[in-house]
Amino acid sequence: MEKRKMENLGIETSLLGFGCMRFPVTAEGKIDEPEAERMLDKAIAAGVNYIDTAYPYHNGDSEPFVGRVLEKYDRNSFYLATKLPCWKVEAAEDADRIFEEQLQRLRTDYIDFYLMHALSGDSFRKMAQMGVVERLERLKAEGKIKYLGFSFHDGYEAFEEILNYRDWDFCQIQLNYMDMESQAGLKGYRLTQEKNVPLVIMEPVKGGSLAAFADDITGKFRELDPEASTASFALRWVGSLPNVKVVLSGMSTMEQLDDNLKTFSVFRTLSEQEKETIDGIVALINSRVQNGCTACRYCMPCPAGVDIPGNFRVWNTYHMYQNYNMVKNSWENGLGEEKQARNCVKCGKCENACPQKLHIREDLEKVQADLDRKEFVF
Repeated sequence: MEKRKMENLGIETSLLGFGCMRFPVTAEGKIDEPEAERMLDKAIAAGVNYIDTAYPYHNGDSEPFVGRVLEKYDRNSFYLATKLPCWKVEAAEDADRIFEEQLQRLRTDYIDFYLMHALSGDSFRKMAQMGVVERLERLKAEGKIKYLGFSFHDGYEAFEEILNYRDWDFCQIQLNYMDMESQAGLKGYRLTQEKNVPLVIMEPVKGGSLAAFADDITGKFRELDPEASTASFALRWVGSLPNVKVVLSGMSTMEQLDDNLKTFSVFRTLSEQEKETIDGIVALINSRVQNGCTACRYCMPCPAGVDIPGNFRVWNTYHMYQNYNMVKNSWENGLGEEKQARNCVKCGKCENACPQKLHIREDLEKVQADLDRKEFVF
């Protein structure tokens, strides 16, 4: 198993981290505990030593399950990561109470990697003003937290603000070859390099969207290596960045675990040819964007209740990845029939307000037709 050294902490972690938010589930939606335990056991036997969970995963069942499984292992043989649900913290004392609850759920005396979960600029400022950061620093001084960090979902400016607030032991960001300019992005990656803050990466396969493409893109990956999975290239892209110390994968099946173990057991950084091919694939995917909606929302509110930017986001994503399953939930549940393009009454108010001068009424017709047809299903 490929290992990476966190020089500032003097420790070595497995490059593959087991993300515990997408365990296999039963028909009732509960964790399939026997299968999930077999997966964790197999990963640990193969050398995975970074186990990542969080308070809300699997409706709160992930932490207690992970605690029961890991109890049979030597506590010094793995690194356990979990997160403070900042949205539940209304006073600094809440952080102490939740942390103690997490220790009990995880059946441990300390947490190796403790993160402030899913920070934005606003949520971090709220935590800082309430003194939560100082509370966590106290827990670290007491030995209950070994390494203190944060996970992040916001723009680069907020990331820079948070990263510069204190000397963090590590941090976690979303990064993959399609999200180089989203959220913290590669600019944020470079900042962590400058400040010697090791990185844990989430969503390296973009929620599975970089694991399943239409035949044209799949064929390009097959030309590089007919034996390698499409997902493995996304994982290797992230793992080829030297300041990436852990790549989290939320595995739901034994097949996914086996494929990831194959990728990380004898890890290969991307060759120049592979990098060039992926750059070409990124350009191809981006060329499939159907319109230039920037989600500025000047067109909103729509008198007919249509979420115009939401429809265009789904439409563009559907065509970029040519995979209906990637947008199915957003289209059918996030928007639903009430906010879908079908409700447009062609009043034209939106087009008068649009700074991009998009043909919104015409494009909304195309959105509905394309998503009703579901051409790209596999």
